[in-house]
Order: sequence, then C-alpha cells, then structure tokens
Amino acid sequence: MQKNVQKMTINYSPNFDLKKRDKNKIKYLIFHYTGMKNDRSAIKKLTSFNSNVSCHYYITRPGKIIQMVPDLYIAWHAGTSSWANTVSLNKYSIGIEISNPGHQHGYRKFNDDQIQALIMISKKIIKKYKINKKNILGHSDIAPLRKKDPGEKFPWKLLHKNKIGIWHNLNSKRIKNLRGKIPESNLDNFKNFLKKIGYKIEYSNLVQLKRLIQIFQMRFRPELIDGKCDLECYEIAKSLKNLK
Repeated sequence: MQKNVQKMTINYSPNFDLKKRDKNKIKYLIFHYTGMKNDRSAIKKLTSFNSNVSCHYYITRPGKIIQMVPDLYIAWHAGTSSWANTVSLNKYSIGIEISNPGHQHGYRKFNDDQIQALIMISKKIIKKYKINKKNILGHSDIAPLRKKDPGEKFPWKLLHKNKIGIWHNLNSKRIKNLRGKIPESNLDNFKNFLKKIGYKIEYSNLVQLKRLIQIFQMRFRPELIDGKCDLECYEIAKSLKNLK
C-alpha cells in the first residue's frame, strides 16, 4: 500500500485552460468520483480531446496517483458551480477524481489504498496552497442539482480526523434521537445555516430544496438520506455554520 501512495505518475489531459494562474488563486480542493465502470474507461475519458473534462489528480482503484493537469493550470472538473460568494470554481480549485463506478454503475465503498493516497496528496495540496478547511468540498456541494459525487460512502469524517475538511462536533449517539420533524418556522433558519456554510439555496421549488437537503445529508449524515430536514440535520447545520 505504501508503495502505491508514494509514487506518482503522469498522464496529461489536453483539457485545461492554456493560461497559467497565480498560485494565490488556488483556494479550493474539490473531490469527485469518476462514475465510470473501471480505471481504463475513466482515464480514457479524462484524457480524450472530445470529452472536455479533466482533473489535476486521479486516484486509481489500487490507490495509484496520476497527475493529469499541473496545479497552475485550470482543469475542467467542476463545471457550472458555486460556493459561498464564488462561482465557476474551476478557476480557483484543484480537482481530484477517485475511481468509483458511482451511483449509476454500482456505487461502492472507497478502499483503504485509495483513501491513504487521497490523504497524502490532499495534505500536500492544503499545505502548499494554504487551503482553508471549509474550502475542501465535494462536487455535489458546489453543484447540488447536477451532481452526487463523491457520495454518501465517501469518508468525510475520517478525512476530518486527518485534518482534511470539516465535520460537526455533535455527539453521534445523542443526535440520532433528534430525527423528529422540525417546526415549519425553523425551516428558514435551516436554509440560512446552509447558506452560511456555503451552499447555494436560491432554488425555485420544494423538489430542488429536497435535493439540496439530500446532498447535505450525503456529506454530514450519510446513514439516512431522505431529503427531510429533521432536528438532527438542523442541529448539524447549526453547529457548522460558524466554523472558522
């Protein structure tokens, strides 16, 4: 396993902006799953002229790291996206794709070799570009109506223990008793909490709001994803809204 995570190879993608950016522009780290059946098909897509998608780093199923776009070039991984007051996050982020078939092809747990590789490369990126823990996000966070990746099996809590990303500080046994429905009057407060965390909440109907709640649950309460704002979700969001 250590051999896999220590050695990086290069397989450059043609899909990036030709103009270099200043390193100070890099403020975000975005995690994705590939949503492809295997490494071969995913790498083929990410390096194809016709796909118009890429990433900076790719982590294979066995935990091998491949660099596809140098850090100072804008890779095409985030698409239409927003977080807090930032839009078009490609310009300001580094994207990491992790091999996983995704929800359409038999979504499965990320393995230990992949997570060890992810922790290693993420720590290097965070240190090099001084990335705030609040700006370490999933594709679904920045494009919740379009994307589900990296999904509910992505180990955000474990990454937080390794100083990567945020997690709530509530007692897990206690908050499981908070799954009752919240008063309607508290729903606006909940949406304000999500906005303070960074989520875009200006959606036009209840179907879109339900999807946003599901995305929030995938990340912070993955054991129950029902799109309903219960007291547990409310308290989790409340605990996260003022994180520094």
